Amino acid sequence: MVKDEKLIQKRREQMIKAAVTLFKEKGFHRTTTREIARVAGFSIGTLYEYIRKKEDVLYLVCDSIYDEVRERLEEQIKPDVKGIDRLKQALHAFYQVMDDFQDEVLVMYQEAKSLPQETLPYVLKKEIGMAEIFEKLIQDCVDEGMLHLTDEEIYGASHNILVQGQMWAFRRWALRSHYTIEEFTKMQEAFIIQALNPVNTANRT
Repeated sequence: MVKDEKLIQKRREQMIKAAVTLFKEKGFHRTTTREIARVAGFSIGTLYEYIRKKEDVLYLVCDSIYDEVRERLEEQIKPDVKGIDRLKQALHAFYQVMDDFQDEVLVMYQEAKSLPQETLPYVLKKEIGMAEIFEKLIQDCVDEGMLHLTDEEIYGASHNILVQGQMWAFRRWALRSHYTIEEFTKMQEAFIIQALNPVNTANRT
């Protein structure tokens, strides 16, 4: 109903922040749209100028995370950097986003099951899209002769990278007492690069 793009973006950010706070505290089903509006700082009438139902807010939470990840990766991956160094840049950018959006990531994976059937495939497609970013980066390393991996291994490695990054949100209760995000990133980077190293894969069966 609203035509002002800047206002739409502002309201969406307010709704997402409010929803994440409430969904984390109460869960999706126990949170009402009236509560989301109140925490966001506007009336329930204003809220319904931007959404049709509560599930739309959950959709916005999921969508914003994927868009932010893609934008951050595109910003931080330098076109003049190639191969393994380029992959490392992407890993650092991805893990930093996971740190910045810890609550959002946690809520998204806890509550995604509540998305409507017509919306869930779109969100899952965006998840695949994130994996494809890393799939392409790893494939570039293979094409440049830096890694020796099959298509199946490349596919599996790209999804493994996503899970390792998301672990920072899922298990932060245990991890944050032992590592900073910088330390965690360096450790995961070492694990991932070592696992992909052609020296380690040359003798695989």
